[in-house]
Amino acid sequence: MSARITGSIVALVTPMLDDRSIDWKSLDGLVNWHIEMGTNAIVPVGTTGESATVDVDEHCQIVKRVVDVVAGRVPVIAGTGGNATMEALELTRAARDAGADACLLVTPYYNKPTQEGLYQHYKLIAESVDIPQILYNVPSRTACDMLPETVARLSSIENIVGIKEATGDVRRAREILELCGKNMVIYSGDDATAIDLILNGAVGSISVTANVAPKLYSEACRFALAGQVEAARAVDTRLVALHKNLFIESSPIPVKWALKEMGKIDRGIRLPLTELSETCHGAVREALNQAGVL
Repeated sequence: MSARITGSIVALVTPMLDDRSIDWKSLDGLVNWHIEMGTNAIVPVGTTGESATVDVDEHCQIVKRVVDVVAGRVPVIAGTGGNATMEALELTRAARDAGADACLLVTPYYNKPTQEGLYQHYKLIAESVDIPQILYNVPSRTACDMLPETVARLSSIENIVGIKEATGDVRRAREILELCGKNMVIYSGDDATAIDLILNGAVGSISVTANVAPKLYSEACRFALAGQVEAARAVDTRLVALHKNLFIESSPIPVKWALKEMGKIDRGIRLPLTELSETCHGAVREALNQAGVL
């Protein structure tokens, strides 16, 4: 599995209408657009897809819809993490049954488990559901940091195949690679440092920026994976403002506003998230213009 899921992997937003219901037509459109633009894999209902605010039925429906629309053209990595182990287990089973190629499981948020708790959480899910699983460490959002030693313990479980490392710390990624060897691949979860991480051994990036600049992001990842450093950095330079300004407020607030400006989705976003503040519009619009996507 991990050998073929490389490159630019979009952490897909979940389009919503003004009444905050799921916009299925726009979801279909985004999936097809990403495939046309060269996105290498799609993550539905990750944290960028507002997994914390859709209910379980919606979550499962979104994964199934994306799998059906993709129709085998690129891999689908379903977001199935949660802060309750049994809920994450249920979502992972549903994703497997829907035909997802793999699952992405964020560390349990808010309840701040110990490293042993993290190990037992992921071990139970991996041993219970026969589908490739990718760990996801993003302590800035979860208040929970999965240490490299814990990742190394988990890497010995056959169907735990990778980690999305979103600390932005390239040295940590190298440490994980050294500890895990061939048992684990790494994906960047931080757009600003993704090219550096790929040049240091990551196999791709699970990206927010790819939502609005899929073609450019895919090119940057492809060059980096080929070791074409100057070409990768040249493309990434056009995306630097997006890497920064798509986080000017809590994600996915800015990226959903950007996609609305591009005519790709409606304005809907689920409370407690709100639409992008008017004072931030200029910065996001400028970043879109710099990338040549608006």
